[in-house]
Amino acid sequence: MNPSYISIHPEVQAALDAGNPVVALESTIIAHGMPYPDNVTTAKQVEAVIRDQGATPATIAIINGVCKVGLTNDELETIASATTVAKVSRRDIGHVLSTKSLGATTVASTMYIAGLAGIRVFVTGGIGGVHRGAQESMDISADLEELAQTSVAVVCAGAKSILDLPLTLEVLETKGVPVIGYQTDVLPAFYSRESDTPIPIRLDSATAIASLMFAHWHIGIPSGILITNPIPEAYSMPKNNIDHAIDQALLDASNRGIKGKDVSPFLLAAIKEITGGLSLKANIELVLNNARLGAQIAIAYQEANK
Repeated sequence: MNPSYISIHPEVQAALDAGNPVVALESTIIAHGMPYPDNVTTAKQVEAVIRDQGATPATIAIINGVCKVGLTNDELETIASATTVAKVSRRDIGHVLSTKSLGATTVASTMYIAGLAGIRVFVTGGIGGVHRGAQESMDISADLEELAQTSVAVVCAGAKSILDLPLTLEVLETKGVPVIGYQTDVLPAFYSRESDTPIPIRLDSATAIASLMFAHWHIGIPSGILITNPIPEAYSMPKNNIDHAIDQALLDASNRGIKGKDVSPFLLAAIKEITGGLSLKANIELVLNNARLGAQIAIAYQEANK
């Protein structure tokens, strides 16, 4: 990448130069996933959790025509509070850079930029995937394609429960992406620990996950790796309750003609309203939980590389 298009925060660069663990974070969850000021508070909590574990956080966004890897407090506040922030997937990076717009990176674009910076571990809430009804709409998230081609490990609470989970897992298998369940035998469903979808690989420690990462990439396989980490039990929402809320939100989205990249933000907001705010609390707690595991994996991976 042209160096004028990427800026790595000095703290992040120092960690990379020293071979210390770094964990990438997306910014769409800040700009489009939570209301202000919950979003900026959560973003700072997530960064603090990663530091407390012994790794360096690197929140990624596009600001003034530059991909920022690691944000200052002022930049974080800008992403969290601005009224117009583009939702940037891989296809949108060039446009947002060239127009010097403000951009919040999705899973796909965060993976791509993290890979450019040399960061191997990325923490998010939930990945995108195959939307329900994709047989007709062909609505499949770019996150899956990015996982197929970018050598970054993504820690998440599973695919968002608004998606078709079995088909999402099927596409990942076709793309050659290892999908790991951390201390679980089923694919977590974001707000809920429960699902009916078995997961192909179960590993019970950060060290075991780091060993798989090392072997996968050092044999020359270029794909990413997906690590699914169930939401803590205390915050897991009953599957029947969340499924009912999702069905209501999907019907509302269909009636309003909402499509494409506007679907996920609309559904998350609608589900929050239907659940009386319980889904927002669950979202915050699952991200914090993922940050702890992501930092532990990044530390274990650096140890495996010594």
